[in-house]
Amino acid sequence: MIDTAPAPATARTESAPPRKRRIRPGRLGVHAFLMTVSLAFLAPLLLAVYASLRPYDETSQHGYFSLPKKLSFDYYQQAFSDSGMTKYFINTLIIAVPGVIVTLFFASFVAFAVARLNMRGSIVLLVLFTAGNLLPQQVIVTPLYVMFNRIPLPYWMSDSMTMFDSYWAVVSVQVGFQIGFCVFVLANFMRTLPKEILEAAIVDGASVWTQYWRVTLPLCRPALAALGTLQFTWMYNDFLWALVFISDGDKLPITSALNNLRGQFFTDYNLLAAGSVIVALPTLIVFLLLQRHFIAGLTLGSSKG
Repeated sequence: MIDTAPAPATARTESAPPRKRRIRPGRLGVHAFLMTVSLAFLAPLLLAVYASLRPYDETSQHGYFSLPKKLSFDYYQQAFSDSGMTKYFINTLIIAVPGVIVTLFFASFVAFAVARLNMRGSIVLLVLFTAGNLLPQQVIVTPLYVMFNRIPLPYWMSDSMTMFDSYWAVVSVQVGFQIGFCVFVLANFMRTLPKEILEAAIVDGASVWTQYWRVTLPLCRPALAALGTLQFTWMYNDFLWALVFISDGDKLPITSALNNLRGQFFTDYNLLAAGSVIVALPTLIVFLLLQRHFIAGLTLGSSKG
């Protein structure tokens, strides 16, 4: 009998060309919108960098949007030396670094108590901490000014023998205003952690401090990194509290160093632009170093489900 079954199809020797992915008009619109917004935010920074590389005589004659004839980094060296930025950078670190550490420590401890311990009134406590961010800072400038002038400190802590005109005043205000936001973020993050981990630690005899320091806090590293980046940026860029509570010019932070680049009768705005770029560099460096943790902290829970 003759086999009439169809012969198997031969394998293709050449693979089919890949299909081109169609780009939706809506996606093009979204990308165009995002690029426009990004350029709008970057335009002032790019203009400041461009102006800082050009001589003032050239920009005053041809305008800031003209093509350059000469580019140099002379203004950066002049801005760094004329304003004495080294001293002001140290002053800023004295305020920002302890402020960030103290804020994250107390906020994480309060958030742990609110989110992981069975406490009565934990929701009310969380609302009170969050409501503190709704208070305008300018409203309590005068009461804090009077209070800090009446709080005595030993000479080794403050030259003025009071809390006024000391770093303690600025750091305490920064911690007081920023801790509410950090408690709100960390408490919501800690609620997403598996309860089984904490229950296993309790079964093993872990104390409350061990549950917080060795079990919960390591799991909050992405959230702490994201908050640390934001807090350092906010404290670093603050100008109001240092201007109000510090009278000694040698203790002012880096944001006040730009005033030293302004003349009494004339201001070289290209030199001022170079100083502004130098002042902005530390926050950019911190963000680049913690970028991976910062993005991980912002996207927590986005793929949960």
